[in-house]
Amino acid sequence: MQLADKHESTTTKAFAGLRVLDFSTTIAGPHCTRMLADMGAEVIKIETDGGETMRTRPPLRKGCSTVFGQLNVGKKSVVLDLKSEDGREAILRLAATADILVENFRPGVMHRLRLDYDRMRPVNPRLIYCSISGYGQSGPSAELPAYAPVIHAASGYDMAHLAYQPGRNRPDYCGIYHADVVTGTYGFGAIASALYQRTVTGLGQHIDVSMLESMLTLTLIELQSSQFAVKPPPRPMFGPTETANGYVMITVASEKTFQCLMGVIGRPDWISDPRFSAYAARRENWADLMDGVEAWSRQLSTEACLVALGAAGVPASAYRTVSEALADPQLAHRQALSSVEDGGGSFQVLNLPFRMSGADTTPARAMAALGEHTGALRDEIGLADDASIP
Repeated sequence: MQLADKHESTTTKAFAGLRVLDFSTTIAGPHCTRMLADMGAEVIKIETDGGETMRTRPPLRKGCSTVFGQLNVGKKSVVLDLKSEDGREAILRLAATADILVENFRPGVMHRLRLDYDRMRPVNPRLIYCSISGYGQSGPSAELPAYAPVIHAASGYDMAHLAYQPGRNRPDYCGIYHADVVTGTYGFGAIASALYQRTVTGLGQHIDVSMLESMLTLTLIELQSSQFAVKPPPRPMFGPTETANGYVMITVASEKTFQCLMGVIGRPDWISDPRFSAYAARRENWADLMDGVEAWSRQLSTEACLVALGAAGVPASAYRTVSEALADPQLAHRQALSSVEDGGGSFQVLNLPFRMSGADTTPARAMAALGEHTGALRDEIGLADDASIP
């Protein structure tokens, strides 16, 4: 039986029974709390009466954003004025019932709202309080404004990436926000770790997640080479290999793969060629090696190249659009997408990229409208008549 098949048969949620207060906006924090919601936690998204900014991001259908839905499906929506005394009282009462709080304001904002960890801890010593910020909660850069593109530049990632673009001297434009996604994922992992530690100590704690440090984890090799005053050895430049009608990505990461590739392109003699026989030599002569590979690939269509490479066990792929990737039968087999309903109709969201044999990790099927759960939550905490809580 496949793990996916086992997954279908269970309705158990690993984080069922946990309550999360979600103060986060845009991407990093909401990505973290969406993962918590998929795992079964009750996530209460705290919004202003205007709604979180991502609610206006396209694609929009009848005023409903699918990007917002991708990041926030499965969460409850509560509208509160955090600057009012009554709004603060509502948060304190909710915090007393919560297991986790996630915020990604600039450091100091929650303190000014008098909702920081030091004030929350007496209310609920078991509370796990996760703060996500650009540079961390303290230090000379802590209060600098930060968004993913800024962190990409500040972390060295953009310049490291540029070093692998021959002939280029200007960093790339930023369109995909890696820093947000990787930081949100680290936040999720830290929260899960704190939940386990709480089973031992009985106490919560404050988690401080830095986007800058999270982004640096994507430059592991560059991080090491930057520490030493020796010229780093050249690395294989994995990039597009031209075919008769497009490009393929071929990755040669082991001796076996190299030998198999030489067989495919009809150059078994290169296996013993001094330029390529050892990994260190191949690094020095990588351009010559890939010129030889392209001499073979340019004679074939992308499809024919992939068939030949696949038969030989050489890792390779066509360059696909996201739409083409989503149509991959492998994703259908994995049930990687779920259908979600909101006020604009239905759309698909990506499920968590892991499956568990004993737990359901799929998202909820409906999006909450702005403030949909405010009434029920105010009743629960005994503020039903408070006009400041809509």
